[in-house]
Formats: sequence, structure tokens, C-alpha cells
Amino acid sequence: MNRSTIAGLLALTVFSLSFLAACTNTVHGAGEDIEKAGQEVQKKTDD
Repeated sequence: MNRSTIAGLLALTVFSLSFLAACTNTVHGAGEDIEKAGQEVQKKTDD
């Protein structure tokens, strides 16, 4: 492999990891929102 191929693969790897990290944060945030909504439903049914 030459240097340009290695540099391209490294850039692709860094981009992919950044993208996956952003997706994880988004899914985590959605999970928190769903949990809050579930807690509100439970409060309403307890009343």
C-alpha cells in the first residue's frame, strides 16, 4: 500500500468513528425522552 491509500483509509476510519459516536448520542437522547414520556404516563395513571 502506498501512503495516499493509507491516508485515505485513515481519514475514512476517523469519519466513520465520528459518525457512529454522533448516532450513539442521538439514540441515547431519544431513549431519555421516551423514558420521560413513560414517567409522565405513569404519573397520570397514578392520579
